[in-house]
Amino acid sequence: MHLALLHTSPVHVPVFDALRDAAHPGLALRHIVREELLERAREHGPDSVTGDIRTLLKAAADDGAAVVLCTCSSIGAVAQALAAEAGVPVLRVDRPMAALAVAEGPRVVVVATTHSTLGPTVALVEEEAARAGRPVEVRTLLVEDVWELFLAGERETYLDQVAAVLDTVTDADAVVLAQASLTDAADRTRTTVPVLSSPGPGLAAAAAECARVMSV
Repeated sequence: MHLALLHTSPVHVPVFDALRDAAHPGLALRHIVREELLERAREHGPDSVTGDIRTLLKAAADDGAAVVLCTCSSIGAVAQALAAEAGVPVLRVDRPMAALAVAEGPRVVVVATTHSTLGPTVALVEEEAARAGRPVEVRTLLVEDVWELFLAGERETYLDQVAAVLDTVTDADAVVLAQASLTDAADRTRTTVPVLSSPGPGLAAAAAECARVMSV
């Protein structure tokens, strides 16, 4: 049995492989990359890819996945809602990050470079706040006109421009990076506000769930 990861960009594969090697050696990963899911979700909304995700999750379960981790925030809620049909736990990579943000304090800023990610991430932070019984005020910050840089493979420029926007955030208790592609911007910003990203906490939660499932 293994952990299946559903990605919407191939750039995430080495990121999660490296995290596995550093923190979860021995955890078997299988990567599923479907770039078209994010493209369609951005154009037509997350519900437009429900059928495709349902098929992918069932295929992953049939292939022996103990758990599926969806690493795309835009489609994470759709994937998680299909867990019962898939027959395996389906986790959102950004949920642990949202819980950490709520624990930092009530003022949370959600940063994204694509509009389709903002709504699902804000809803997730508010859900985690309600679960924890904590107040929360969520603001959004869309870094405009940089998504094309990511698509073109201009990663360094993409991250630098995101970091420059993060530098302007001061009146917050936590910043949530709504996309896994933004993770390394946290190392480039000068803001003193805690900047949280999803891959590390998300993979840790998925590894724990794999261990639970395999012990049953």
